[in-house]
Amino acid sequence: MSTTLPPAYLDRMPKADLHCHLIGTVRASTFAELARREGLVLPDEPERIFADINSLPPDPALYRDTRIPVPQGPSADEPEVSYSLFQASNWVVEVLRDADDLTRIVYEAFEDAHHASATRHLELFFDAVPPHLASLGYTGSVEAYAEGIRLAERDFGMTGRMIQGIDRSRSGEHALELVRQVVDHPHEYVAGIGLDNLETSGPPERFVDAYRLAGEAGLGRTAHSSEHSPTAVNTITCLDQLGCDRIDHGYYVLEDDEVVARMRDEQVAFTVVSTTSRRSWRPWRRASVEAMLEAGLNVVPASDDPGMFPTTLAAEYRIVHEQIGATADQVRSMAYAGVDASWLPGAEKEALRARFDRELAALDHEFGVAGV
Repeated sequence: MSTTLPPAYLDRMPKADLHCHLIGTVRASTFAELARREGLVLPDEPERIFADINSLPPDPALYRDTRIPVPQGPSADEPEVSYSLFQASNWVVEVLRDADDLTRIVYEAFEDAHHASATRHLELFFDAVPPHLASLGYTGSVEAYAEGIRLAERDFGMTGRMIQGIDRSRSGEHALELVRQVVDHPHEYVAGIGLDNLETSGPPERFVDAYRLAGEAGLGRTAHSSEHSPTAVNTITCLDQLGCDRIDHGYYVLEDDEVVARMRDEQVAFTVVSTTSRRSWRPWRRASVEAMLEAGLNVVPASDDPGMFPTTLAAEYRIVHEQIGATADQVRSMAYAGVDASWLPGAEKEALRARFDRELAALDHEFGVAGV
């Protein structure tokens, strides 16, 4: 297949999103409603805050000699007043008050993914239970999330799983305790764990014990890696010491040719996102994804924090195809790679792949595209 795929094809092609943070999916309108309910005083309207999210990059001095140059100055579209992604996320967490709120935001995440991007499978990161929701506990929170997925499965024909987020700015002991909760209270919708937060705030080797326990319990394992630290070493640590079966981001593996060769040979899945809250980094992100593709790496587009960037999974596929230059064959392969790298059980994964076969064949016929 060598043709250029039209935007409508890209929007409607079936997709799996494996790297998406629940709090980052919350609609500005939902945040506004909940903030009013809780009387949260904000510096601006929630819609304006979300529109002006622009996280500042870490110390620019770290990125002066990277193979793909990282912009050192601001971008042309930076807002007059910027809000960091973390600050906005903290405000959203603050207005969540009960199980119904948790169910609602999960359901809306699936609803938006279904309508905007034809997402057929969604895996959502969720964080440790905040103190003001302690009465729910781990099991109560997970069940509230799961109810949102069940409702979405019923209404949209989707499948979904949850990923326990591990905050790398916390201790290894804290991570181990979180994983013990997951292991001691298994749930059909909690499929794995994922290391997140700024990569510069916690090295992956800090979490070896937590990841070992997760592996012994048969949980999927992923980690944000080679995203903020300009080195490929962390990704090797995540694979070899943490036992990760996929990597979130991974752009700085390009710093080491031997690592790139290994990643290509092993076809490690990298969930990549061309849009980031660090607006000045967006050109670098897209150049990095292009280089990863040229190197033959297994990249799978994801949405990350779609409500706050803002973006959609469909928009990420359009960027990859229309701006980065991925071929139609590559775009379709990425969609299937999302199925293969998902943490669905074998039978459900096979059913999802068969669904992709049917839906892509129907789109090929409708748009007159010769299928692979």
